[in-house]
Amino acid sequence: MTRDDIEIAVGEYCRRMGTDPREWRPKAALIDMDGTLIDSMRNHTAAWKRLSDELGMEASREEFYLYEGMTGRATIRLLYRRARGYEPSDAECDELYARKASYFNEMPRVGVIPGAARMLRLLIGRGVTRVLVTGSRQLSNLDRLDDDFPGAFPHDLRITAADVSQGKPHPEPYLKGMALGGVSPVESLVIENAPLGVESGKASGAFVTAVTTGPVPPEALSEAGADLVFGSMEELADMLPVILGGE
Repeated sequence: MTRDDIEIAVGEYCRRMGTDPREWRPKAALIDMDGTLIDSMRNHTAAWKRLSDELGMEASREEFYLYEGMTGRATIRLLYRRARGYEPSDAECDELYARKASYFNEMPRVGVIPGAARMLRLLIGRGVTRVLVTGSRQLSNLDRLDDDFPGAFPHDLRITAADVSQGKPHPEPYLKGMALGGVSPVESLVIENAPLGVESGKASGAFVTAVTTGPVPPEALSEAGADLVFGSMEELADMLPVILGGE
């Protein structure tokens, strides 16, 4: 990724949004959690695979990477519609999601994504508001954010699956994140790692930066609508000052 690539992407975005690229500066970064900040997707996919196997529902571990960003209820309903032709109740979904969460918590603690802490420090240093926007309700991950990334995400600037009626790829999570951050879509920078999250950010009107941190290929992120796709969070951190402007 070069400076020219970024300037072209920003220019194209600003033309779509009807704003001057010379004046565009994101005021808030709306950031996904699993696979973007915390290297947790391998454990999530294993837990989902274990649950689907126990329910007698055919599913591959790989497909759960593509469901990343959906709420737990939505994932469970997708499995049930496909395998059994009906959708379970909210209470049934929540009971099954609690089982999945317990399987996740049995696994060894995972690390953070390399480069994520540096990316957040750059945002803090530039005075950019940080809003967490995750499709998860995994309390073990949410609770560790303060330790892993001190001061990065105030508790009143977090959107989780519990705060939305429609998860990613619907734009509601990112639109609610913008409302919390007090910004408009054109003032917002989304940082994602999954196609459904990219679609959600794109539909919200934000500038969407995607990072490949797992098996999902870069092409899938581009096809989902990402304005920029980086090969790693370290690469994004290197180029973030250019995206934010003034460099």
